Amino acid sequence: MRSEKMDEFVEQVRSQSDIVQVVQSYVPLKRKGNRYWGCCPFHSEQTPSFSVVPDKGFFYCFGCHAGGNVFKFISLIENVTYFEAIKLQAEKLGIALPERQRTPQEVARDREIADLRKVNEMARDFFHNCLTMTGYGAVGKEYFTHRDISPETIDEFKLGYAPDAWDKLSTAFQKRGVKQEFLLATGLAAERSSGSGLYDRFRNRVIIPISDERGRVVGFGGRVLDDSTPKYLNTPETILFNKRKILFGLDRSHRAIQQAGYAIVVEGYMDAISVFGAGVKNVVASLGTAFTVDHCQKLLRYASDIYFCYDSDEAGQKATIRALSIVRDTGAIVKVIVVPDGKDPDEYIRKHGAEAFQQLVKQALPLVEYRLQYVLKHVNYDTLEGKVKALHEMLPVLAGVREVAVRSEYCKKLAQTLLLDEGIVRDEFSRYARTPLPEEGTARAPIRPVVRQQDNALRCAGRVVIRMAWQDNGILQHVQSILPLTGISDPVQCEILLFLQDLASQGKVCDDVTVAEKLSEDAAAELSRALVEDLGGREEAEAYNDSLKVLKKAYLNTLFVEHSRKAEEYLKAGNTAYIQELNEVKNIKDEMDAL
Repeated sequence: MRSEKMDEFVEQVRSQSDIVQVVQSYVPLKRKGNRYWGCCPFHSEQTPSFSVVPDKGFFYCFGCHAGGNVFKFISLIENVTYFEAIKLQAEKLGIALPERQRTPQEVARDREIADLRKVNEMARDFFHNCLTMTGYGAVGKEYFTHRDISPETIDEFKLGYAPDAWDKLSTAFQKRGVKQEFLLATGLAAERSSGSGLYDRFRNRVIIPISDERGRVVGFGGRVLDDSTPKYLNTPETILFNKRKILFGLDRSHRAIQQAGYAIVVEGYMDAISVFGAGVKNVVASLGTAFTVDHCQKLLRYASDIYFCYDSDEAGQKATIRALSIVRDTGAIVKVIVVPDGKDPDEYIRKHGAEAFQQLVKQALPLVEYRLQYVLKHVNYDTLEGKVKALHEMLPVLAGVREVAVRSEYCKKLAQTLLLDEGIVRDEFSRYARTPLPEEGTARAPIRPVVRQQDNALRCAGRVVIRMAWQDNGILQHVQSILPLTGISDPVQCEILLFLQDLASQGKVCDDVTVAEKLSEDAAAELSRALVEDLGGREEAEAYNDSLKVLKKAYLNTLFVEHSRKAEEYLKAGNTAYIQELNEVKNIKDEMDAL
């Protein structure tokens, strides 16, 4: 049961949340009249069917029929529960969650997480001190000097060194009272396979602390100083560390990303450190080449544009293509920074300098341009078979271009490049758009399927009445003087009206939060549509009166059929009650004719 404090908290978050601002952090919107339109982030489409009406506080998609308030949008786009969406928005707005009575299990878990974070902080300081304050760190300093990593950057990222010893950290920490299970749970140590005791996971490696977006140390990366393997070693999966969700450097770069309007994504933390040290602060790194939907959604909170800058060798290019396929359906504007000479960003900066890299950023290629260059490089398009293959590899990328004029120009350019008739390219694209072909490394499935809802005048009329009742619950009394609410044939619309009636009887004013808590998902979406839908140029009063006539006629028609059936049954049974039923049928018919 919700407490008064929790109600006040939810209302505070809701009142400070601008639904247009929140949605625009994920989806480009264009204003038309009193509403905003964009391509739905929950399913693939080229023509915008997703609408936001700020004065009502609701969104609705006419393609997949997702709808609701700002918290419902966050819950869908972030794939979290409704209350988790409220907490996410509260955190973004800097609103503290009210204290509540926690279970012993929750208290124990929170204490464990706090303890593990503390151990990670101790480990960060241990590694950093080994590098900067002891003789152990001489080889680490030499390595960073060779990589042109300055002392200032070492201090900024708290870079460190793990001594070339089996249990230097484990022994030191246990002497300081750190429990063995904490060293295992953080991934800093592992159990010896023979005998008792622990050994350090990181040994004779330079150490890069990995933090979450709030700057809390969640794990570590270690790079070898010689040719041994693995070259890079990360903390294993722990209660704190999930590399599918962590972007290295986001705690330092998120403000720069907001200011620049785009994020640069590189392949590893050494590249990110080098780019950051070169003065380009809006940079993050995926931990390895696995860029995920979670990574993308984190970045879209800060900017709509994402620039990928992976290694320019074959493996890096393939990783770029995989990452692009992840991002394509999220609404992000994607570009690719091409690093020449088969170099990674770190090598390029060390060889050519920071200014040269900044020029590469300015020359970043749009997704279609990059994909076209990649396809032309890897497909022999001198033959007809090669031309067709190159064309088919470009179709999924073209389908991701939502601006019709831009897509048309790319179709023309593709036809010219492949020496194909432009009509053939357009025909192939139209065929692909109708029945998309599977693509290697394709993006995640849409969050929601497109649903072809059967719509008719009766459903449209019901939505108009719902819209008016939402704006003024006194309308419900007038509706009930015309027909009972249970006479609304659509069960979802009936649910909404009965819900509004119940609130009105309690003297309560309905709001979007109550809707999300009390109505079924279908009913909440239908209410959103009712509030977002255009009235077709009619005034509200005219649309309301017309709609009531439609609903009343449908209700009377239902009664007409019901009483006609009863009259027939009574007549066959020899029951004189059929006369009364026939009189009722006549009265209903007269009322229908009078409408």
